[in-house]
Amino acid sequence: MPKTQPEPEMPLESQPPTPPEPESSQRRKKYDGPTPPGSEPKPKNAITIAVSSRALFNMVDDRRIYEEEGLEKYMEYQLTNENVILTPGPAFRFVKALQHVNARLRDLYPDDQELFDIVLMTNNHAQVGVRLINSVNHYGLLIDRFCLTGGKSPIGYLKAYLTNLYLSADSEKVQEAIQEGIASATMFDGAKDMSYCDTQLRVAFDGDAVLFSDESEQIAKEHGLDKFFQHETLFENKPLAQGPLKGFLEDLGRLQKKFYAKDERLLCPIRTYLVTARSAASSGARVLKTLRRWGLEIDEALFLAGAPKGPILVKIRPHIFFDDQMFHIEGAKKLGTITAHVPYGVGQKYHT
Repeated sequence: MPKTQPEPEMPLESQPPTPPEPESSQRRKKYDGPTPPGSEPKPKNAITIAVSSRALFNMVDDRRIYEEEGLEKYMEYQLTNENVILTPGPAFRFVKALQHVNARLRDLYPDDQELFDIVLMTNNHAQVGVRLINSVNHYGLLIDRFCLTGGKSPIGYLKAYLTNLYLSADSEKVQEAIQEGIASATMFDGAKDMSYCDTQLRVAFDGDAVLFSDESEQIAKEHGLDKFFQHETLFENKPLAQGPLKGFLEDLGRLQKKFYAKDERLLCPIRTYLVTARSAASSGARVLKTLRRWGLEIDEALFLAGAPKGPILVKIRPHIFFDDQMFHIEGAKKLGTITAHVPYGVGQKYHT
C-alpha cells in the first residue's frame, strides 16, 4: 500500500520541529517499514532484552584473533568465515526460552503486544553482521533488530532501545550499563554440559544487591553476621529498597499473571526462584515481606543459610542465575549452571 503523504505538503527545511512525545507514548512503537517475510512488527509494549554477540554465541576464538592480530585481521577472518555458523554462547538457551514464552503468549493472546523483544547489541563492525545474521537464522532465533556499533561502546544506545535487561560477556560494559541505571549482568557459561527445560523459562535470583539493595549486605560485610541478624529482626517490617534486577522480576511477574488469568498457573512457561545465602529463621521474613509489599510473587524461595548455591542450582537448572558475588558465580559455574554476575553493591568492594 502506498504511504500517505503528510498534509499540508511543506518543504522539509520549512517544517516546524516535531514536539517531543510524552514518555508514555514513547514506550514501544511498531516497526512501520516493510515487514520481512515470516516476521511480525515489533511489539508495542515489548520487554526488551539486549544481548551482546559474545553472550549469544561462543566467540572466544574470534576474540583471541582480535586481541592478538588486530582489527583488520579480525574482520578479514569474519568475512572469510561468514558462512561458518557460530556455536551457542551462555545466553543462547535463555534467548530460546524467551521465544518459547512468546509463542505461548501469542497462542493465548493473539493481539497482545507485551512480549519479549530481543536485540543483538554489539560493538562489532557491520562487516561481521552477515555471519551473525547467518547464525541467528540457522538456529531459528527471532532476532530482527541488530545494533552494530563499529568499535564504539553500545551502552549509549541501551536507553534509546528502552532496554529492560542487558546481557554481555564484557564486564566493563556491564558495569557501565549498571551505572546508567540499566539492569545488566555479565554472562558465564557452565563448565559442564547440562540439559535444560525446553518448555519453561527458569530464572533464579540472588536477593541482596540483586533483587534488593545492598543495605543489609553492607552491615554483614562491615559489622558481621550478629549485627546483620539484629538489624534484620529490628527492621523486619520495613521493606528493603529495590536492587538492579527488581524491574526484571516485575516484568516476569506481569507475564506470569497473563497465564494465570487463563487458568494456566500450573502450565505457566515462566518460573522464578530466589536462591539466597540468608537464613530463613533469622533474616528470611524481611525478604518475603518485601516481595509481598511490592506485590511480587516468587515461585520458589530457597534460604541456604550460607551453604553453597551450586548443588541447589543443579537441581533447578535455571536458564540464567543472577548473583552479585563472584564466589557464588564461580561455585555455580563449576557445576554447570549458566550464571550472570551483577556488579552492584558493597560485594564488589570485597571482590567476592
